[in-house]
Amino acid sequence: MEERYYGTGKRKTAIARVWIQPGDGDITVNKKTLNEYFGKERLGVVVKDPLIVTNSVKRFDIIVTVKGGGLSGQAAAIKHGISKALLQSDPNLRLTLKRGGFLTRDSRIKERKKYGQKGARKKFQFSKR
Repeated sequence: MEERYYGTGKRKTAIARVWIQPGDGDITVNKKTLNEYFGKERLGVVVKDPLIVTNSVKRFDIIVTVKGGGLSGQAAAIKHGISKALLQSDPNLRLTLKRGGFLTRDSRIKERKKYGQKGARKKFQFSKR
């Protein structure tokens, strides 16, 4: 059996489970090709960023299952998962991935709405009289 490496990526409310194995560069997201799933070229580039930086675009086949969030959050979650899986496959890539900021989980999530207010920060108009 071929070696498979696993990484979990997260961004906002999106969670991506990523498996990489030696291959010729095919990326499958929820049983669809990368372009079929995202449609936008920009999000495909975001997903491939860690592969480009580590010169491993054509070295691995990538299988992803992603849930939650929107397309942008899912793309960033996949990027994070791919980075962690690459790190498992070759620990020498740590410095390159760390310098690119791919191993840091972007922890920004939506702030909750507070009671007595219009939103998370926005308040109802204040009347003095």
